[in-house]
Amino acid sequence: MTQAASVVSAKDLCLTYQANDAPVHALSNVNLDVRKGDFVSFIGPSGCGKTTFLRVIADLEKKTSGDITVNGMTPEEARKARAYGYVFQAPALYPWRTIDKNIALPLEIMNYPADERQKRIAEALDLVGLTGFEKKFPWQLSGGMQQRASIARALAFDADLLLMDEPFGALDEIVRDHLNEELLKLWARTNKTICFVTHSIPEAVYLSTKIVVMSPRPGRVTDIIDSPLPRERPLDIRESPEFLEIAHRVRDGLRAGHSYEH
Repeated sequence: MTQAASVVSAKDLCLTYQANDAPVHALSNVNLDVRKGDFVSFIGPSGCGKTTFLRVIADLEKKTSGDITVNGMTPEEARKARAYGYVFQAPALYPWRTIDKNIALPLEIMNYPADERQKRIAEALDLVGLTGFEKKFPWQLSGGMQQRASIARALAFDADLLLMDEPFGALDEIVRDHLNEELLKLWARTNKTICFVTHSIPEAVYLSTKIVVMSPRPGRVTDIIDSPLPRERPLDIRESPEFLEIAHRVRDGLRAGHSYEH
């Protein structure tokens, strides 16, 4: 079987901020290869560089040293080529725009013709299960539905790579479980490559083909776990011995990262 193409490749990636009192080492020697079709979760304590790494991929932060490519390009080239969609922690929808107009925004910026925009909006709404809600305003939807609209917007221009920064972190457990299931179905239907930041061990293990465990600052990768779980995953797989074994390894990796600091 031939190996899938590399979508994100980081080699000895470092990022240091100049703070007032002392430099902050946000990322230190991160080495990672994300392959086409992977679902990669990044997990670690607050301030470990998970979101920073996502922002470097998206060209929202600049590396200090090392190398990173996105689809074989620099992050800046990938951003200009619209190579990824980005889903933030909060839905970030414009309250004065209806849901379809919010989803249309990147398509308008990219000058898609009106009929193509309508087709893509309809497809994206269908993918996230929001058909029929296109004329609602964000404030008329629940938090979970707003986040699905945000995902639809990121899907509308059909980039191969989806970057998701704790998109379900603010939602209650029942809604979160449901959206986790929906996201796996979406991933199966679209074959996107997904990079997903989370604080939740069960969420990371349930969703991912690969789990990247990170340490507190300086943000380092302490473990990369290739999941043996099948791609088809009912929620009750979370009670299986295989699932619990991976969750235990993630927890151990997080503990080891903390002990390194002290």
